[in-house]
Amino acid sequence: MRFHDRLLADTAAARQGLLATPIIQGALAGRVSVASYIAFLTEAYHHVRHTVPLLKAARDALRPHQAWLRDALDEYVDEEAGHDEWILNDIAACGGDAEAVRHGPPGHATEVMVAYAYDTIARVNPVAFFGMVHVLEGTSVSLALMAADAIQKPLGLPDSAFSYLRSHGTLDQQHTATFALLMDQIDDARDRADIVHAARAFYRLYGEVFRGLPLPQAAEELAA
Repeated sequence: MRFHDRLLADTAAARQGLLATPIIQGALAGRVSVASYIAFLTEAYHHVRHTVPLLKAARDALRPHQAWLRDALDEYVDEEAGHDEWILNDIAACGGDAEAVRHGPPGHATEVMVAYAYDTIARVNPVAFFGMVHVLEGTSVSLALMAADAIQKPLGLPDSAFSYLRSHGTLDQQHTATFALLMDQIDDARDRADIVHAARAFYRLYGEVFRGLPLPQAAEELAA
């Protein structure tokens, strides 16, 4: 079995756990609010702003047998730069305070997920960071475009409020094919095991980010 296929198979249960979170299922069914969407974008900003630093940290920590991955990580850096600003623009288009988000703290689950990513790179294995890439890009491909439509229509928000979701849904469709080819070139057993372990962990951690978001009714009560 190719490694990418094994990665999908070995993390399928963890992926379903993430997709089953109430706020994701509610959003896909049109149960949404502006406040809960802004809460999602806020947490997205606080992990996406670390994407480029994490990619650079992984690149700089590569071990000799992993050095061939440097160019791929550099390409990711070029493609991901500035995406955190897209999120702030979306928040402003929803009527939220983008500068308060920029200078405010992340939620606890987001903080823990980001800390785990840095720790994994520094303490475990730099290529295990591809487990996070797999989770975030795979979730984006599965949900981003559908979620954008499901959120926008009932709320009547402008297209300018969905640059992050729609651009990532499209970009990550392109990325996943490249990612699969890249994963299939990884032949070291330890590297493969660490990527699978990290992906399972990130599905759980990212799920906790979603579980920490206020459901639409609660979000509206908080905003009132």
